Amino acid sequence: MEAYQIEAKSLLQQLDTNAKTGLTNEEVIKRQLADGKNELAEKKKKTLFRMFLEQFKDFLVIILLIAAGISVVTGILTNEGLLDGIIIFTVVILNAILGVTQEQKANNALAALKKMSSPHAKVLRNGKTCEIASPELVRGDIVFLEVGDFIPADVRLIESTNFQTDEAALTGESQPVEKYAKQTYEETKPLAERQNMTYMSTLVSSGKATGVVTDIGMQTEIGKIATMLDTVEEGKTPLQKTIDQFAKILGVICIAVSVVVFVLGIMDLEHNNIFEIFLTAIALAVAAIPEGLTAVITVVLALGMQRMVKRNAIIKNLSTVETLGQATVICSDKTGTLTQNKMTVQRVFDLECEYTVTGVGYDTAGSIIYNDAPASITNNLDIMMKICLLCNDSKLEGTEKVIGDPTEGALLILAAKAGFDHDTAKEKYPQLNEYSFDSDRKMMTSINIIDDQNYVLTKGACDQLIKRCAYISFKGVVREITNTDKKMILSQNEAFSQQAYRVLGYAYQTTCEPMSKDLENNLIFVGLTAMIDPPREEAAEAIKLCHQAGIRVMMITGDHLTTAKAIASDLGILKPGHLALSGEDTEKMTDEEYEEAIMNCDVFARSTPKDKIKIVNILQKHGEIVAMTGDGVNDSPALKQADIGVAMGITGTEVSKEASNMILTDDNFASIVSAVEEGRVIYSNIRKFTIYLVSCNIGEILIILIAMVFSSTFHYVIPLLAIHLLWINLMTDSFPAFALGMEKQEEGIMSQKPRGSKEQLLNKQTLIKIFIQGIGLAVAALASFLIGISISGASVTQARTMIFLTVVFGELIRTYSARSETKYLFQMKPFANKYINYAVMFSLLLVLLLVYIPPFANIFGLEALTLGELAIAAGLGFVPFLFAEATKLFHSIDKNK
Repeated sequence: MEAYQIEAKSLLQQLDTNAKTGLTNEEVIKRQLADGKNELAEKKKKTLFRMFLEQFKDFLVIILLIAAGISVVTGILTNEGLLDGIIIFTVVILNAILGVTQEQKANNALAALKKMSSPHAKVLRNGKTCEIASPELVRGDIVFLEVGDFIPADVRLIESTNFQTDEAALTGESQPVEKYAKQTYEETKPLAERQNMTYMSTLVSSGKATGVVTDIGMQTEIGKIATMLDTVEEGKTPLQKTIDQFAKILGVICIAVSVVVFVLGIMDLEHNNIFEIFLTAIALAVAAIPEGLTAVITVVLALGMQRMVKRNAIIKNLSTVETLGQATVICSDKTGTLTQNKMTVQRVFDLECEYTVTGVGYDTAGSIIYNDAPASITNNLDIMMKICLLCNDSKLEGTEKVIGDPTEGALLILAAKAGFDHDTAKEKYPQLNEYSFDSDRKMMTSINIIDDQNYVLTKGACDQLIKRCAYISFKGVVREITNTDKKMILSQNEAFSQQAYRVLGYAYQTTCEPMSKDLENNLIFVGLTAMIDPPREEAAEAIKLCHQAGIRVMMITGDHLTTAKAIASDLGILKPGHLALSGEDTEKMTDEEYEEAIMNCDVFARSTPKDKIKIVNILQKHGEIVAMTGDGVNDSPALKQADIGVAMGITGTEVSKEASNMILTDDNFASIVSAVEEGRVIYSNIRKFTIYLVSCNIGEILIILIAMVFSSTFHYVIPLLAIHLLWINLMTDSFPAFALGMEKQEEGIMSQKPRGSKEQLLNKQTLIKIFIQGIGLAVAALASFLIGISISGASVTQARTMIFLTVVFGELIRTYSARSETKYLFQMKPFANKYINYAVMFSLLLVLLLVYIPPFANIFGLEALTLGELAIAAGLGFVPFLFAEATKLFHSIDKNK
């Protein structure tokens, strides 16, 4: 049996403790040695060195390291290739440092958000009450709880008075939960319905209680969730999978091409030296690898992270930036994520008219309106507002903060909207007596002096309050209440309840005996209020944008189904014909029925942490990329399981922040849409510069291969050396590629459906584009070499310089075409991306300095060209651009199909 199923007296005996004296110091030490401290086990943090090593796990980086290693070895043996290897090593190391820096920045931002959740506890030891650090608690400790306290451990209540706790962080329940020490259960109850228990890290919202600690640390309900987190494995992001796949294909191409070249060279040993053939094969391996790709991706993702910080989102790892753009489903918690986590009165009924209350949450600038005009305060409204103001134990600090029960806080704000001043109320209407709320009566009464009369002001559950009423105030006249009146009131109460409102009734009378203990009879009923935790205003628009972008939004909450359905309908989450389920509905389903239901479900209420993980697993099984938002401890396992876990920075628990990939610093659901948009832009830009870089590598491979196959035509000369290829890959291509990564979003990016989870970065259509552009580059480059060596009679060095410059010019000019995969250059503003303009000018300046400054030219085996030769090289540089523009025909053809 669990603690909630055992009588308090029996449980105290089992725990060997005393409710009047508590534990002795000796017993505490003994139990601490046996059970340990009352704290959650922290996951070991990654060291900087481990973070650095993890940057080398990508297959593409491994290929680069192998190529660099071979280049260094051959360089040491032959004095050729050493510089190539050093350059590659330098690029890889800088890339790793950048990755570590960004990850560490995210960790520091996360650390800045952390707060202490339960630093102290009031406990009975050796017969005396004392305050201790909560980690010092042991099983069997007697603890005292009051308003504002965080529960320091799992506690079985022994005594309670009007005790309520806020369990939103643990169960998702938006309303304070009433707790009763005397309640016991024989049957098994879900966590949210155990009214004699309180749980670690939940908050006392009203009343006071005494209890005994039943579980500490990792044995608490929060501890069990933390254990569940450790069993959830984080998978690779779609981008990581795509890059890994691409790198493996590239590795095979490298080996295959190098072997083919080596074989071709051996077949013609008359004109080739075997060692030179080996060096050429290595050069081809270097040509096949886009050395700048990993660095460009890292930098572009890092810049995306920085932009997202400005848009209120902290991204904890680089790949999450891009993964957001692929999200197909957002599973969102309700309380505090889609709603404001602020109870708000939205409807008032004074028995004649139903009024709408404007202003949201703690906004006291609103008013009570009727038929689109400010309501005149009727007698019933006046009495109701005074009951809200005076029959109330909460306090309002300014317009921002309610101290005490959220429901009572909502009533104070309602009275303020009607023009009543909370700060002067107690002086203006002195209180003479009070009947506190309790769960049996389900009502509360305050006796105050109003206009020199003693008023009995009562609020409570409508069905209970109406039994105490003998009269009704209707159209300014007080008369006896009839059965018809009661039916009308209860019908309105039911109508509000069906819309998921929390309903309270209001009644009053005057008395000459204010200190009497029997004043809650013969009351005059005056009206009802209906309140709810309202949706965030910006959430509805964000959800609309999600649907427009082809993203499904699913609400998963621990709250009641009626409330969840009402909020989901308001926000446009619950679509016609789709399901709204609760945990109870699915308990008896088979796995097949459950899976089918989830795929057609928009709302899942009364969920448990296991439900959330199961739902995420089912969605992922069907190929969905799942983003899970949440702020509670109960959300954490699912946050970790999801492809993108999104935690709330303000209301979120530390466990949820640790489990997530991304943290919203403004707790705004709408910020997710901004992040998705940013992710899509980044992926689009990654595609652009990947096509740009890889097509250059294909062109380089074709240049070497064609020159080897038709070696006599090319005078048995390798047109480009490994060091030339490295310069093109790193110094010419990388800067424009960075600039392409800064390209602004193209029109309609949020009107497109998310790309499929199996969609490859380089799909069949993209590969065709890459090969066409590679062919264009090879044709222009080889033509330049042949013109130089055959027609103009240039030396081999000059011919190599011509082909080198043609490739450089070709790449720089082609950058402008690469700005869009679909639009031709004349359909865009050609020079709108200033970063491309800077990159092209900078790369052009570098290459001209390289060619025309002799010491540099000698190192790279180049030679200054004549003006005519330079013009030929530059003119042929437009050929790759024309081929790139031609590939956009594929999109036009597909669009017209």
